[in-house]
Amino acid sequence: MIKNSTLNHLNCFLPAEWHPQSGIQLTWPHKETCWEPMLQEVEACYISLATEIAKRTLLLIVSPHPEEVEDTLTQAQVNLKNVRFCKCNSNDTWARDHGPITLMSNHKPYLLDFMFNGWGLKFAANLDNLITEGLFERQVVKGEYVNCRNFVLEGGAIESDGEGTLLTTSHCLLAPNRNDTMSKQAIEDYLMEIFCLKQVLWLDYGYLEGDDTDSHIDTLARFCNPSTIAYVQCNNEKDVHYKALKKMEEQLKTFRQLNGDPYNLIPLPMADAVYCDGYRLPATYANFLIMDEAILYPTYNQEANDNQAKEILQNIFPNHEVIGICCSPLIKEHGSLHCVTMQFPKGVIA
Repeated sequence: MIKNSTLNHLNCFLPAEWHPQSGIQLTWPHKETCWEPMLQEVEACYISLATEIAKRTLLLIVSPHPEEVEDTLTQAQVNLKNVRFCKCNSNDTWARDHGPITLMSNHKPYLLDFMFNGWGLKFAANLDNLITEGLFERQVVKGEYVNCRNFVLEGGAIESDGEGTLLTTSHCLLAPNRNDTMSKQAIEDYLMEIFCLKQVLWLDYGYLEGDDTDSHIDTLARFCNPSTIAYVQCNNEKDVHYKALKKMEEQLKTFRQLNGDPYNLIPLPMADAVYCDGYRLPATYANFLIMDEAILYPTYNQEANDNQAKEILQNIFPNHEVIGICCSPLIKEHGSLHCVTMQFPKGVIA
């Protein structure tokens, strides 16, 4: 194990999501999670994800009951040759936020284990916070383990272009009960050092009703390549999100690449309002996953919007297969497709 203070001397970089991958992590839902009342419904979504992932790459499944998950996947005819299991207890299933964040240096991975505290102590996360360490203890991942638990950070809160620029939101990183003893400048300085960055771009606007994460960037705006950002656009003036997302759009126009050029900004449609028990849910098409050969994106049983999002993503990623996964079950617990996955760069999954 190395100390995080030495990372900046190792010529590390924070890879973009499109960096060559060794596989994807899913933390499987079970009856001890908040999914218990709708376990069959959400498990169908996970089976769809597992099927598409395991067709193309290694799938790492974290579960306290791996034998049960293996039986489920066998019945669903998932390609088990590409599936690895790790037995770990979990509070919930949001792998994006409790999984390791990987740095690379000369093709050697460093897996950073940040503190996950349930998005600012909103939910229990004591078991989830031990998963990354558990992956190392059980030798299912390779690389150097880096203990960063003195800092609260979730993978859904940051976007990397792979070239030294980090995109994040001030609402999340400056939210109470995360790192609120630190100033914005101190947090930026920490991120610059730990991730070996050249700049941090802070989005100050944009949110989705029903979002528990305090505006994770992966619900709002995503790097698609070093010069392109896809973002959620709202054109309905009667929508509660209209003003905040317009301000977000205007701020994105002010951002500059490291070479001084503006970004190529590509709007994604705003999903029609989805409600559960009288509350609006955070349906977003920005919550897609970039794989080596495919884009998995969330759909919400909205044919026109779902198809429009697919067409836009296909234009952005012409060499990828774009595959929709119905994520209506996931947003009932206020997350979506990207939130439940975590990609590992090449060389990480054993």
